[in-house]
Amino acid sequence: MNLTLFRTLPGRAIAAGVAVKIAVFALSVVMVPPSIVDVIDTVASVAIVAGAVYFLARGISWANRRLLWRVRRKLIISYIFIGFIPSILIIAFFLLGAMFLFSNFSSYMVQGQFRVFEDRAASTAAALTLDLQRAGRTDPRTVVARRQAQVDSQTSGVSMAILRLAGQCGDAGASAADRVKLPAGVETAAITSGAWSHVDPPRSLPEWLGDCRPFEGLVPYGAPAATGQGGTQGVNIAGAGDVGVFARAVTFTNGITPGYAVVVDAIIDAATQQRMRSETGTDLRGFRSMTPSIQPLLARTALKLDADGGAVNGLPLNAITFLEQRDWQTGATGSVLATLRLNIGEMYRRISTPIAGTQNFSQYLLILLIIIGVLFLIIQGFAIILGLTLARSITGSVHELFAGTERIRHGDFTHKIAIRAQDQLGELAQSFNSMTASIEDLLREQAEKKRLEEELRIAHEIQMSLLPHGPLLMPGLSVTAVCVPAREVGGDYYDFFPLDENRVGILIADVSGKGTSAALYMAELKGLMLSLSRIHTSPRALLIEANRVIAEHLDARSFITMTYAVLDLSKRVMTYARAGHTPLIYLPANGPNRSIRVLTPDGLVLGLKIDDGEMFERLLCEETMTISEGDLFVLFTDGITEAMNAGDDCFGEGRLGALVEEHSHLPTEELRERVLREIAAFVGGAPQHDDMTMLLLRVGQAPGDAGMVGEGVAAEARA
Repeated sequence: MNLTLFRTLPGRAIAAGVAVKIAVFALSVVMVPPSIVDVIDTVASVAIVAGAVYFLARGISWANRRLLWRVRRKLIISYIFIGFIPSILIIAFFLLGAMFLFSNFSSYMVQGQFRVFEDRAASTAAALTLDLQRAGRTDPRTVVARRQAQVDSQTSGVSMAILRLAGQCGDAGASAADRVKLPAGVETAAITSGAWSHVDPPRSLPEWLGDCRPFEGLVPYGAPAATGQGGTQGVNIAGAGDVGVFARAVTFTNGITPGYAVVVDAIIDAATQQRMRSETGTDLRGFRSMTPSIQPLLARTALKLDADGGAVNGLPLNAITFLEQRDWQTGATGSVLATLRLNIGEMYRRISTPIAGTQNFSQYLLILLIIIGVLFLIIQGFAIILGLTLARSITGSVHELFAGTERIRHGDFTHKIAIRAQDQLGELAQSFNSMTASIEDLLREQAEKKRLEEELRIAHEIQMSLLPHGPLLMPGLSVTAVCVPAREVGGDYYDFFPLDENRVGILIADVSGKGTSAALYMAELKGLMLSLSRIHTSPRALLIEANRVIAEHLDARSFITMTYAVLDLSKRVMTYARAGHTPLIYLPANGPNRSIRVLTPDGLVLGLKIDDGEMFERLLCEETMTISEGDLFVLFTDGITEAMNAGDDCFGEGRLGALVEEHSHLPTEELRERVLREIAAFVGGAPQHDDMTMLLLRVGQAPGDAGMVGEGVAAEARA
């Protein structure tokens, strides 16, 4: 968390305000705070708001510096706020206005349909009441059956019930004192007609209808405490919190004895729902009671509305409307929420039902409105594309100039600015390119010179660090070495590893390639061989492990040849292995036919990534031979035998072997110098194309004959 903000005055004001409000809250929990605490709390709120405003202003300033620093972003954001966002707001305004209009219009039409629905139930009840008053001594069952048949021929979902009263109701216009009071709550025999599939027929009238008042309205029914049973063809509306509604009308006969109460129920069935859909373009989805105190009547069956039959083409829209409901038991009123699914196309057809002679005019207006809307969208799309294109064209050159100066500031003088326009900015870009080109040439020459000097310096240091320093002090063994790099950096490497008082490891290697990379690989090789020589006494095991390590780090285009030998002077044996390197030349000290022998045990070069080292291990051979006093061994790299003269002839192993055999009686230092002079005479004026490294080992020579190795000889040869 950055605490720097709280070290400023606004930050401290926010922190203090928050602390004060926490303290005020804690105080209000334990006691009623005095009036002065309210003042302090108000001051703390003001401090918090003031600090927040300050930091908001700082945030806007930071965003302006970071986000709006580019000219292109400023132009694009300006266009968005000026042109794009207002267009979106206009479109959203009209869409929301249309939704509001259609939602309220649908609510109005649905409420009208329910009023018609209630009026239909009331008119049916009034007609049945007149029939009973005119029937005289006719059986009420016959009267209600006749009326039921007449109603069923016109509509469905209507159920009727007649309750016999203990007395008669007076004229509707009479005063309350002249009317006969009904025995409320007393069960009476009911004459029913119709399905009565929604609720049980009423057996008595509630108290709030005791003064023969007529009634019409919506009554809820359902099973709110039970989980409704859904169906595949409709939406269950009898779940927890959901109800169904039906229209109920109650009328009373007057002037006849006995008196009757007529109850007519009209339910919302599929036919009613379809009729409402066809007349309003609205699909009724379900009801939910918004007045928990109203208890719905217990439903006989699962309450469903036809949910699939309302699928109509066009854009659907959900809406709600509120209807008035009446508690049948108490007479309390409340509201019920009806969920609707609108269809914009159907409702538009209902709204735009043409009057004679105006149909074509309405169609023309609709077509014109659609054309204007499409043109608005097309023009807005083109405006967005054009605005972005213009912003890019205006700021492109400035941005590229800035990017070019940034690249130059970071040292990249190769960057060129694309010239896209023949104007003043184009001329400026061309001048910029010319300037960077001249600077680039100067820096390229300087960098090349510096690179060469640095490479020579690194190569010299690496070469010197790889070669052994000082003589090899091993009684009974004389070693002389020479390393003449073809350039300042060399790819050849030799080393000596004293293993104990009587054993020594001799290594000669050649890294493919030249230059700094070869020298770096040699540095890695030296450290690796120093470690492995202390672990492995077997040359074959050492080379196998070295190949495994080197293959993981060596470049795929490089490899290393190597010969490693271990001389045990106490046991007078030499064990050696050759990994693709040049042969060893061996000249025994005595024998019937004293001549050189070329030792070429099998072995593959190191560092090839072919089969996880299996082929290398299979081909590598290790040989052991007995050595005697006076034996001479010559280890060399291909730079010795492949030294070429002007005619491209190689010095060759034959010349080297004959030279060693002829002058083997010389001390190792003189023999070394003899070989180098012969090679120089053979090559003549031809340039040296490869590094030349050679080791001469003589067994049994006096320790005083041991020459200086490595660095001194190599320096003398280069001079």
